[in-house]
Amino acid sequence: MSTETAPGVSETRSKYALATLGLGAFAIGTAELVIVGVLNLIAGDLDVSVGTAGLLVTAYALGISFGGPILTAATIKLPRRTLLWLALAVFIAGNVLAVFASAFGLLLAARVITGAIHGLFIGAACAVAASLVTAERRGQAVAMVFGGIAVSTVIGVPLGTLIGQSVGWRAAFVGVVVLGALALVSTLVLVPSVGGSGSGGLGAQAKHAFAPRVLAMLGTGLLLLGGQFTAFTFLAPFLEDVTGIGGGAVSAFLLIFGVASAVGTFAGGNFADKNASATLLVGNVVLVVALGALYLIGSNAVLVGLALAAWGLVGFGIVPSLQLRVISLAGPGGDLAATLGASAVNAGIAAGAAIGGWAVAANGVEEVPLAALIICAVALPATWATRWLKVPVDNDRAGSAGAAPDNGEATADGAPLAAGR
Repeated sequence: MSTETAPGVSETRSKYALATLGLGAFAIGTAELVIVGVLNLIAGDLDVSVGTAGLLVTAYALGISFGGPILTAATIKLPRRTLLWLALAVFIAGNVLAVFASAFGLLLAARVITGAIHGLFIGAACAVAASLVTAERRGQAVAMVFGGIAVSTVIGVPLGTLIGQSVGWRAAFVGVVVLGALALVSTLVLVPSVGGSGSGGLGAQAKHAFAPRVLAMLGTGLLLLGGQFTAFTFLAPFLEDVTGIGGGAVSAFLLIFGVASAVGTFAGGNFADKNASATLLVGNVVLVVALGALYLIGSNAVLVGLALAAWGLVGFGIVPSLQLRVISLAGPGGDLAATLGASAVNAGIAAGAAIGGWAVAANGVEEVPLAALIICAVALPATWATRWLKVPVDNDRAGSAGAAPDNGEATADGAPLAAGR
């Protein structure tokens, strides 16, 4: 990304700080999904069914969706740098609890705690990242945070699963603790004190963070991610039953999707800075096309691979634009709103998985891409309409690193919105 930085932050310090935020997100992203690869081991060790063990995934998602905003509200007056290292310290403690949990209830509690910290950390990290660079580079900075999560799905989760399957599920969480400790030390040493994306206390922030314009953007994001996870949740059985591949080939196709997602996330930051609204709209169109292709040519392995690559590139490539729009539309409520983005994403994931399950039960796995396509198609007019949402002016912060970015987003009359205007 560009090395242009915010006033008072050196180029080198900004680079290291953004890399540190990415490392923290990598640790947290690994913790979120590594559980899937060792779920059967946990079920056997703690004497519960695999279905019951699946509640560990649900607990984490609920922690993000509800715990993240609650913790953000409770800590709204803390400096963002302080909040980052406190969040990582609690994240480490929660995963230590998971390592030593002798009962399923304790492990469930650990997942709720770490899920809530996930939401808190990602929101604070996005606010700090946006303050480390000039307004014109905020999308790229936010992409560093979400890029850490994307890379965790390609590297962290497979490695954690391998460790867990080879040594034991607790060893996977030991690895997460080590990653968290590295991120904590790096944060204390390398991340400077910067301003957040909002101002005022909880009441003032909530007024702006829950404004109709922000809720409209969050609702659009929920549809976009919900549509994707309607299909993604059942992608493996779709590849096996419809495309006709199995074993290692399924993993290879999932790797194609994962690598494309990581690349798309970082590239999406650049496009977010140029025009976040247009990036969301184009991404939505490509999603409809890619999901339609999966539905129509699902039996052709080569074409499916190409469709997955296109889906991966835009599916997570739109996330930096979504987060940047949420923060910008919230104006003085940006710190609180930054956490709401993660809540909307996880609500979309949960809803998408449920809808996908219904589609499979009613019509079979071959119809899942069609259900996902319909949801993304419904999102299309909403995505188009959000182009006209106005970014509020905060005169106290105009011209600062926290001002609205000049990325081609439109005001109500369609004119470009200049930074600090």
